[in-house]
Amino acid sequence: MSRAALLILADGRFPAGGHAHSGGAEEAVRAGRITGVESLEAFCRGRLHTAGLVAASLAAASAAGADPVVLDGATDARTPAPALRLASRKLGRQLLRAARATWPDPELDALAREFPKGAHQPVVLGVTARAAGLGPRDAAYCGAYESVSGPASAVVRLLSLNPFDATGVLARLAAELDRVVDRAVEAASLRDPDALPAASSPLLELGAEVHASRSARLFAS
Repeated sequence: MSRAALLILADGRFPAGGHAHSGGAEEAVRAGRITGVESLEAFCRGRLHTAGLVAASLAAASAAGADPVVLDGATDARTPAPALRLASRKLGRQLLRAARATWPDPELDALAREFPKGAHQPVVLGVTARAAGLGPRDAAYCGAYESVSGPASAVVRLLSLNPFDATGVLARLAAELDRVVDRAVEAASLRDPDALPAASSPLLELGAEVHASRSARLFAS
């Protein structure tokens, strides 16, 4: 197992398409729910314990070798908003392209054949982690971290927030991120897709639908 592979996969410069998505932050800024550092931290904390937990558990289960077709269906069931389903599959398709170029592997090829229009991003993340020689906990960390790093980076652009302040938000959430990963890995270890967390975030889901209908937007989601 190479920890360097984890750094590559979690690096925001890895060409997986995340830079084009705000994780709901753009719509939250428009609605006045994110106005500065404190509200960004509250937004990220809520996202970490809902969408982040779900993504981390799905990625961990996928990295542990669970059937990706079953997990893709489980992701659909945990993603009620059509706009978020579409965004997840777009991100999954882009991640898979980058992963196949970086860590060529038969499992990644098989996933591409099974889902020509894109599997859900957390499922692809887990299979990618396996191809890179990483384990379920590593995949969970990537999934959980992405759930907060994306919005933090987006708000730097959206509000001209000081990047130091945005990074401070991520640092203050570190202990909670560890706990979310522990929960995700424990759930994945049960090897039962029905036992994976299904934490909901209605404002994210409603906001995603509103955002998708806008003609002018900086981020895709």
